[in-house]
Amino acid sequence: MSVYTGKEKLKLGFGLMRLPRLEDGTIDIPQVSKMVDLFMEAGGTYFDTAFAYQGSEEAIRKALVERYPRDSYTLASKLIIQPGSSITAEEAKQETLTSLERSAAGYFDYYLVHAIQRSNVEKYEEFGIWDYVRELKEKGLIKHYGFSFHADPELLVELLEKHPDAEFVQLQINYADWENPGVNSRRNWEICKQYGKPVTVMEPVKGGILADPIDSVKEILKAADPNASYASWALRFVASKDNLLAVLSGMSSIAQMEDNLSFMKDFQPLTPEEEAVIAKAQEALDNDKSIPCTACHYCTKGCPMSIPIPEIFNVENRKKGSPEFRTKREYTIVTEGRGKASDCIQCGQCEAACPQHLPIISLLEQCRSME
Repeated sequence: MSVYTGKEKLKLGFGLMRLPRLEDGTIDIPQVSKMVDLFMEAGGTYFDTAFAYQGSEEAIRKALVERYPRDSYTLASKLIIQPGSSITAEEAKQETLTSLERSAAGYFDYYLVHAIQRSNVEKYEEFGIWDYVRELKEKGLIKHYGFSFHADPELLVELLEKHPDAEFVQLQINYADWENPGVNSRRNWEICKQYGKPVTVMEPVKGGILADPIDSVKEILKAADPNASYASWALRFVASKDNLLAVLSGMSSIAQMEDNLSFMKDFQPLTPEEEAVIAKAQEALDNDKSIPCTACHYCTKGCPMSIPIPEIFNVENRKKGSPEFRTKREYTIVTEGRGKASDCIQCGQCEAACPQHLPIISLLEQCRSME
């Protein structure tokens, strides 16, 4: 059975990881509802949430499931076993039922074994999760199953050989990571094509980094097209590839939704001239020394010292970008009531969980100079 449902009219998918929030930290349901309306009006159908995205499944129930016919959209969710987690097999399997309850969707069109890395892949096998998602499909609770992947090409081949009935793969693909040996975007995409597995793309703007890139990249992109948003270059780079089910954009505002739809509704692939512009941007990124953290916060969930690692890295990057930046003040704000870089006990939990495979321990040592 083909993974394509026939509903996906837009290559753009609505990623629900970084939804807009109010001052009290709760998700802004009226704004999300407006974003959903704009997306659906433009022909969008693919929505991507997860058990691990705080408040996301409940938000999409209110903004989408309770407001639109169930056959007018497709919804994806995910089951995750965090590296180093003490979760049991029963607790892992309960995630699916909890997600169905939170979303009230009845079933998931797409369901993923989530965030597979070398550090957690054996747990999925040990807990029988692959057989479990097959059972979910037999029961009609999911329509298609696949997995999201943050590891090396050798492991990807191993999984595709071991689980040939997996129908699609979710990969991190963006122009910053296309040839990054730590992410292997290009090679993993090629392997999926070889095995006939369509790809859903995560992090096409690398957690927002490519929506507000370093100054040297901004200069290159603005010189080529002063009217195009930086995000448009990133999304069009990915959407120009073939064998894609959806390109997920984690939009956080109505303005971001409107911008993305402006160039994705009537999508045009990159021209050879535009590909050359991207090549220049990639070269500029290769020369940059910023910490390429996407602020997914997987590293912080099990940190025994409660260190706000992404926030500390953000301060470090902003310090490099501006001599006027008030480093110590900003560092104090993000670490107030939490751990500091110097509190790291080098347990390695964070590095095992990081989808970007960053050397977090050594980077935190570097950040101690801000204290």
